[in-house]
Amino acid sequence: MRAVVCRKIGDPTEAMSESSAIYVNEEQPRPTLSSSSGTSLRVRVVAASVNFATVLTVEGKYQERPKLPFIPGSDYAGIVIEVGREVTDFNPGDAVCGVVDSNSGTLAEEIVTEVDRTYKVPKGVDLVQAGGLPVAFGTSHVALVHRAHLQVGQVLLVLGAGGGVGTAAVQIGKICGAIVIAAARGQEKAKLLKDLGADYVVDPSDGGLIKSVQAFLKSKNLKGVDVLYDPVGGKLFKDSMKLLKWGAHILIIGFASGEIPSIPANIVLVKNWTVHGLYWGSYLQHKPEVVQESIQELLEMLGKGTLRVNVSHTFSLDQANQAFATIQQRQVMGKVMILPGEKLDDMNSTTTGAISKL
Repeated sequence: MRAVVCRKIGDPTEAMSESSAIYVNEEQPRPTLSSSSGTSLRVRVVAASVNFATVLTVEGKYQERPKLPFIPGSDYAGIVIEVGREVTDFNPGDAVCGVVDSNSGTLAEEIVTEVDRTYKVPKGVDLVQAGGLPVAFGTSHVALVHRAHLQVGQVLLVLGAGGGVGTAAVQIGKICGAIVIAAARGQEKAKLLKDLGADYVVDPSDGGLIKSVQAFLKSKNLKGVDVLYDPVGGKLFKDSMKLLKWGAHILIIGFASGEIPSIPANIVLVKNWTVHGLYWGSYLQHKPEVVQESIQELLEMLGKGTLRVNVSHTFSLDQANQAFATIQQRQVMGKVMILPGEKLDDMNSTTTGAISKL
């Protein structure tokens, strides 16, 4: 089968060649069900998600470092081809989505995965949207609902709101009944975020984050931010701390800026802030039941149209380096997806068009 393979740590955006970090292996061995595990599934991948963590993994900068060579990618949607002898809840032909373990990868035509990491996709749901849901929306849902316990009427400030986890946080925040302030660069992202329900969108690129948000809060007679959702870090995080109320919750999601900020412990004490580190992947190991409940809820919302996964770019396996570059260059408005069943010649656009539905 065909698959994107990382053969060395390096730059995933460079043109794919015999010497590049990633390349398309036309003769990757097709995965098979293990005779020792009756709880696995073989799935034809329709859409595989490319996350910021996927970029970091190929660059060797992520917490988890798979053994080389490896196939990148973590979440996906597809169609079940074959089931293990102990599998009773899935059948060939079922549409599913899920997350693979660190020993596997989703940028391939087929994968083998376990039933406890697999979820049925509701009928009528766009499979490309479903493939972009588990990590981005799972991260935001666990962070806001299970950790910060976001309440109706509270103020949520989402940094990096134009990306995958950001667009997810904005929508989940509105579903929770919060007043959502979204920070994102550019008019296109601002329009999208307003369409997704954000009450106020601020462009932090001109350095006016604090004054702009303060003016909005004053206009609504609000005292400050109750929950800060931060996948960015750096100066933006430091500025945002000046907007937090007494007793606020801080959600540390990641450091897309490349700068890991520090939080003065004396201010945390005096302000009675609660700081949450949220590495969603570790929930799969330590509290898998939370992940399972969360993704089931999110899929129900997706099926009802309560939320949507905004897919801004789609690529073929042959364009994997372009997919990585799109994320690295901050061009994404929501999710970047790779469609393994498509060939380079079949891809008419890097933006999503007609997508497979059940």
